[in-house]
Amino acid sequence: MSEPSSTRHALVIGAGLAGSAVCAALARRGWQLTLLDAAPGPAQAASALPVGMLSPHVTRVPTPLSRLCAFGVADARLELQRLVPQGHGWQACEVDNLGHDPGRWPAVLVRPAALVNAWLDEARGFGALDCLWNRRVARLTRTPDGAWVALDDTDGPLAQAQTVVVAAAHGTRTLLEGRHGLTATALPLRPVKGQMSLAALDGDPLAPRPMRNNGVFVPAYEDAGLQPAWPPRIWAMGSTYERGADNSDVDATAHERNAQSLEEMHAAAAGVLRQSVADGSLRGWAQVRCASLDRLPLVGAAPDLPALDALMNDAGARRGRVPLAETPRLPNLYLLTALGSRGLTLAHWCARLLAARMSGEASPLPPTDHGLEQALDPSRFAWKAARRQRS
Repeated sequence: MSEPSSTRHALVIGAGLAGSAVCAALARRGWQLTLLDAAPGPAQAASALPVGMLSPHVTRVPTPLSRLCAFGVADARLELQRLVPQGHGWQACEVDNLGHDPGRWPAVLVRPAALVNAWLDEARGFGALDCLWNRRVARLTRTPDGAWVALDDTDGPLAQAQTVVVAAAHGTRTLLEGRHGLTATALPLRPVKGQMSLAALDGDPLAPRPMRNNGVFVPAYEDAGLQPAWPPRIWAMGSTYERGADNSDVDATAHERNAQSLEEMHAAAAGVLRQSVADGSLRGWAQVRCASLDRLPLVGAAPDLPALDALMNDAGARRGRVPLAETPRLPNLYLLTALGSRGLTLAHWCARLLAARMSGEASPLPPTDHGLEQALDPSRFAWKAARRQRS
C-alpha cells in the first residue's frame, strides 16, 4: 500500500451518488482519489434505485431544505445534460403535484446509477481515480504523521491518504460512532427504508404524466440501462419512507402501502398494482437511505469533541457565545452524508460545496445564503449540545 505522489490525495468511502459526486468535484480540482466500497461496483445500495425523480421542493416560506433544493435541482439537471445522453439514464417530464405544493412542475426521471457512473468516468478521465471494490472499511485510524488509514474487519490496511471523505450514508455512523471522540449525539443519523413497487410495462403508459403526493408514481419509464436487473420499460410507485428500518427486504406490507398511496393519486393504477401482486408480476426494490435528526445533510469537516469540550469549559458562562465556526475539527476528516430521499437533488451541489472547502476556494453560495453552510455543518449537533452544558 503506497501513497501516491500527489500532495492532495483523498480516500473517499462510499460509491453511491454522494461518493461519486465528491470524486468528480475533487478530480476537477486536481485531487487524486482512492474510492473504497464494500460492494463489487458502484451504485449498489440506495443509488441502485431503478428510477427516481428530480423536481423542485416548494414551500410557502423558504426553509434551508427548500433553498438547498433550489440550488441542487438546477445543478443536477446541468450535470445530466452535460454527462448523460437523454434516454440513456434520464428523461425530462412534468409532474402533477397533488400534495402540499399542488401544480404541474418541470421534472426529470433519472436512473441514479447512470449519473454515478458518469461522475466516476469523468474522474477517471482526469487520471485521478483508483477504485477498490469489495473493500469494507471497518474503521479509520491515523498514523503518527497524520495520514488516515482505512482498515478492514481484521484491522488490515486497505488504503491511506492525508485526507478522507466519508460518504457512506447510514454506514457513516457505523464507521465513526464511538471512534475519534464521536458520539451518537454528535452524529444523529437515522436509517430510512424505502421500498418501490414496479413491473414491466406492456402497452400504453398508465397515466399521461408522473404524479407525486405520498410517494412518486411513474406511469412509464424506458431505459435500456435498466437491464439486466429490470425490464427496459417499467412503471413504478414509491418509495415508502420507513423511519428506523435498516433492512433491504422487499415485503408485501410495503407494497400495499404503496398501493394505498397510489389510490389517492390514480385509482386505476392502484388496481393494476394490486392485480400485479395477485398474478405474481409485481416486483420490488428496497434499500436504506440516511437522514439526520433535522433532515438536512452533513457537509464538511467532522467535529473534534474533546477539543470542543475543552473550548467550552474555558468559555465557562460565555459558552453560549462561542460561534459554530470556532468548533475544533478532526484534521482532514470530512463528511458528505444524510441526503435522505433527495440524493439526486443534493449530491452534486453538496459535493461542490465540500470540494471548494477542501481546496481552499470561496464558497459557491451567494453572500445572502452563507447561513446555509452553517445549516449543513456536520458539527452543528455537537456544538448545540456543548453550548447547553453547564460549565
